[in-house]
Amino acid sequence: MPAVKLVGVREDVVTSTGPAAGGERKDERRTDTRQQIRAVAMELFAEQGYDRTSLREIAERLGVTKAAVYYHFRTKEEIVASLFDDQLRVLDELIEWGRSQPPGPARSRGLIERYCARLAEAGIDPHVLRFLQENQTVLKGLAPGGEMRQRVAVLVDLLAGPEPSLETLLKMRLALVAVNFGNFAKDELPGTPEERRAVARAIALELVGADDGEASV
Repeated sequence: MPAVKLVGVREDVVTSTGPAAGGERKDERRTDTRQQIRAVAMELFAEQGYDRTSLREIAERLGVTKAAVYYHFRTKEEIVASLFDDQLRVLDELIEWGRSQPPGPARSRGLIERYCARLAEAGIDPHVLRFLQENQTVLKGLAPGGEMRQRVAVLVDLLAGPEPSLETLLKMRLALVAVNFGNFAKDELPGTPEERRAVARAIALELVGADDGEASV
């Protein structure tokens, strides 16, 4: 695969100089560069595995030096952690909203509706999806994976309500799994993305016992 040219980045090293005017453009270039690094890293992780990929190889695929990549990400773990930023923000928003609502079917429905809507808005890169699917063992050992599990546990508690039974807790977790799979599955399920999301939403609402009525998203 040909090397990818980074936008607005020197190949030997990346520095930030110049007057304050134009800082916004530099921030935009920095964001573009980080996104390109992440995209190439995901390609390599998917092709040859997380453990067998180095920052040097990521830099070579990009056509820059390791120092240029190191300026944005000091380790592979930082690259993976950045992938979770948006998802963690989504969960934090859901948790904040859920804590402001009284327990009951309306809260459960609102949480599922909001979760479905946010995932549909965000979408997911196929390389990221493949990485998440094929590197579960790696993710368990990384800090972002632990943070994600903590957020999911809080969300399950909010869905389940006070003093839930084992059956209820399992149903709440399965509801979230249904939403995730309906949004992220591609080759595993037939139908269009919209059809898969709609079916997943209906299953999740049934599992949380909130399949009647409407909720504002």
